[in-house]
Amino acid sequence: MFKSFPGYKRIIFLFFVSYAHVFSSGQEPEQVIKAFFDNALTGREAMYNLEYLCRQTPGRLPGSEASLRAVMFAAEALKKAGADSVWLQEITVPKWQRGKESCSVISSRAGSVELSISALGLSVPSPPGGITAEVVEVKDFEQLGRLGKEKINGKVVFFSQPADNRIINTFTGYAGVVIFRINGAAEAAKYGASAVIVRSATQATHDFPHTGVTRYQENIAPIPAVAVSPFGADRLSEMLRKDPHLKVRLVTECRSYPDTVSWNVIGELRGTLHPDEFITVGGHLDSWDITEGAHDDAGGCVQAIEMIRLLKSAGIRTKRTVRAVMFMNEEISGTGGITYAREAQKKGEKHYAALESDRGVMSPRGFGFDTDGERLKKLSELSRYFQPYNIRDFDKGGGGSDIGPLKPSGTLLIGYMPDTQRYFDYHHSANDTFEKVNIRELQLGSAAITSLIYLIDLFDL
Repeated sequence: MFKSFPGYKRIIFLFFVSYAHVFSSGQEPEQVIKAFFDNALTGREAMYNLEYLCRQTPGRLPGSEASLRAVMFAAEALKKAGADSVWLQEITVPKWQRGKESCSVISSRAGSVELSISALGLSVPSPPGGITAEVVEVKDFEQLGRLGKEKINGKVVFFSQPADNRIINTFTGYAGVVIFRINGAAEAAKYGASAVIVRSATQATHDFPHTGVTRYQENIAPIPAVAVSPFGADRLSEMLRKDPHLKVRLVTECRSYPDTVSWNVIGELRGTLHPDEFITVGGHLDSWDITEGAHDDAGGCVQAIEMIRLLKSAGIRTKRTVRAVMFMNEEISGTGGITYAREAQKKGEKHYAALESDRGVMSPRGFGFDTDGERLKKLSELSRYFQPYNIRDFDKGGGGSDIGPLKPSGTLLIGYMPDTQRYFDYHHSANDTFEKVNIRELQLGSAAITSLIYLIDLFDL
């Protein structure tokens, strides 16, 4: 009777093919996952890849020569990892370069000092010869507005608000102060400020300035914007208490150029049962020009490459096509992720899931999933496979700026969640170097990411 059902042969075929995938390696999922961790923790490929990106391509701003070297290296690394195919996806990126920069505090009462600063990305330069002006310290936009144009006009605005260290989630603490870096120059310009100095968005107390992009508003003349190190911010506040009329001399020689061309780097392992469904794992290849960008985000790119290598080494052929993507231009305007999603839509690709690693590569704690209901429940239940590795947090959340443009197509977005207590010690600063990465932690994350993708594909979650 069953044989009379239309298409019964195809149904039976798909059932047995799907069933075969579960045991295609002759191992239970727990054994496959252990093989991923064993391979990752004894391999050296990730360390070599990370060291090359950090040491040979530091300062990978979009459009720079360093970013081009990184693109070429990532493509070769994906081939060596065993990807079935590797290609470059052309994108348009902004081009911005910093030049000389300095900030001197001038005061007969409080003394003089050089502050450690870094121009913010897309900042305009100071006039030739720099800006010399009094400083007005504010904590937030509300205080700025209360002072108004009368007390701001012609002066340098200093946003001195530190991150709230009482907040355990460091990303939440960061979100509370990064708004001054992003919007501070535009807001201060409304009141006639000549420039802004922003306390670095970090929980750390050191003398590294942390850069990042700033945004201007149309019809308001842009002004120079710099970040000052946490140590320098404390010093400037202390000096202002002694001399409220002290001045700074600020010099920046940064410059924007016309948009140029760069590339996303993509490598994939072709799926066996649903090759036209895609699972993407990625990080962003670009970094700020003052840093090696080890945690942000060379490490995330290396983990995506490692996923390809670990699957290939274990002889696992997923049902869906698995892609490792090194996105370009996450730091400034996100055109890498936007282009990837747009091209996927043009080609009619179905993106089943996408995972981003862009929170550093410290010890893995778990994953966040941008879904809810029954699907979230099933994904959360995968935590049992990770308990032997002390990876326990499987919660609602997830996503990332590069994979975010895939969300309108119904893609499951996943965020890799490592321990983040140290992340903002490094983020966007010269402190983010190869030596600051514990390779064992990097590799635990590589194996965890690979295991999750394997299970999502295996159980059709």
